[in-house]
Amino acid sequence: MSVLVGQPAPDFTATAVMPDNSINENFNLKEQTKGKNTVLFFYPLDFTFVCPSEIIAFNNRLNEFKTRNTQVIAISVDSQFSHYAWKQTPANKGGIGNVQFPMVADITKQIARDYDVLINEAVALRGTFLIDKEGVVRHQLVNDLPLGRNVDETLRTIDALQFHEENGEVCPAGWNRGDDGMKPNQEGVASYLDKKAENL
Repeated sequence: MSVLVGQPAPDFTATAVMPDNSINENFNLKEQTKGKNTVLFFYPLDFTFVCPSEIIAFNNRLNEFKTRNTQVIAISVDSQFSHYAWKQTPANKGGIGNVQFPMVADITKQIARDYDVLINEAVALRGTFLIDKEGVVRHQLVNDLPLGRNVDETLRTIDALQFHEENGEVCPAGWNRGDDGMKPNQEGVASYLDKKAENL
């Protein structure tokens, strides 16, 4: 599997179902995310089992992503028609309801290939990619099909990136917004561990 961290995120143009349910046949990643951080997450298929729980979890926290200047984009190998139908299906019927982020149709599977999450030439693994404002991948996490992801951990990772960008400090194990950072030198490590090592 390719490690994309530190590399430019593969750009793409594809068809997407937009938050207002319109169909954008020329949805371009770079154009849609200019000046923002982006969470691009792949999931295997519409109308399945773990997937709706993840998509609803992202949607339930959408305002948290927006306050962090972060765009959320979902993507699977399904068509735009399948995405649209799933959005029209309420959660109590196994659907996702009218989620408010773009859902990209990767029916050629090329985007999943470019991000190296396509398995058995069939569906995408649960890949999550944090792309910064410059279009560089800063974090990636790939789960196998049965393993649902933790959306709060995605938010925590965005917080860590923004803390580092604003302060120049690095974020130690278990860091959360409001916690102390660590100066990226030997003295900073020693000082931090002197205070925190027992509670790590």
